[in-house]
Amino acid sequence: MHEYSIAYDLYTTARKAAIEHKADRVNKVCVEVGKIAMVNPEQVAFLFDTIKEDDPLFTKTLLECNEIPPQTTCICGYEGDEIFVCPRCGALPEMVKGREIVVTNIVIEVDD
Repeated sequence: MHEYSIAYDLYTTARKAAIEHKADRVNKVCVEVGKIAMVNPEQVAFLFDTIKEDDPLFTKTLLECNEIPPQTTCICGYEGDEIFVCPRCGALPEMVKGREIVVTNIVIEVDD
C-alpha cells in the first residue's frame, strides 16, 4: 500500500519543517496530487490522520489535497491534457504535469 508511505512522507516533511521553525502547532499541510499519480487522496488523508494521532504538534492538523489535472506537450507543438494520443498528429504526448505529489504549503503556529 503506497498510500501509507506517501502519508508518512508528508507527515515527516511537515514535522521537520515545524521543528526547524520552532513551531508549537501545525495547522495545515497543503499538497498537490497529480491526477495520474495513481494515489487515492482520501486514503492518504485517512492514513495521515492515523500517523499524526499521537503527535502533539499535529493535534488539529488538516491535510488538504488538491488534485492537479494532467498537462502534456507533443513534438508537433500540441499543449493540453490529452495523455494517450496527440489530437494533432497521433503521437504519444509527453507528460509535463500530473504525476507528482508535492507539499506546497505548511501552515504552522509559533507561540511567543
